[in-house]
Amino acid sequence: MRCPFCGNVDTQVKDSRPAEDHVAIRRRRLCPECGGRFTTYERVQLRDLVVIKSNGRREDFDRDKLERSIRIACQKRPIEPERMDKMISGIVRRLESTGEQDIASTLIGEIVMETLARIDTVAYVRFASVYKNFQAADDFDRFVSELRPNSVTSEK
Repeated sequence: MRCPFCGNVDTQVKDSRPAEDHVAIRRRRLCPECGGRFTTYERVQLRDLVVIKSNGRREDFDRDKLERSIRIACQKRPIEPERMDKMISGIVRRLESTGEQDIASTLIGEIVMETLARIDTVAYVRFASVYKNFQAADDFDRFVSELRPNSVTSEK
């Protein structure tokens, strides 16, 4: 593993332990050249996924991109980092287990929204606002009113 500080290719593993509910291995590394310490994660990848965007463009699936969007939606919410890691790993496993290499971006968005809806309503609305491209406050209002059970409009 190349050192991110000096570029040395010979780094040493100092500690390994299971991470993310035993679906990854966390390795603490040391660079003997510069003394830099850093962490890497090793995960099982069942297949190389390709995302088919709504405009037909294809791009390699990027777990980090998925993780960033979920972390942004969950920002300042009472969700433990370990729970987010498990959620992200679960989404990736679900995508890999479809048996398909090509995955529509809409499917990814729907799975993320479904998962967030079970965990945190605010994070769900945040993600949906970007995913569904809300343009005005009315878009939020309509979406949130659909979330409320037996929503009744009051007349004043």
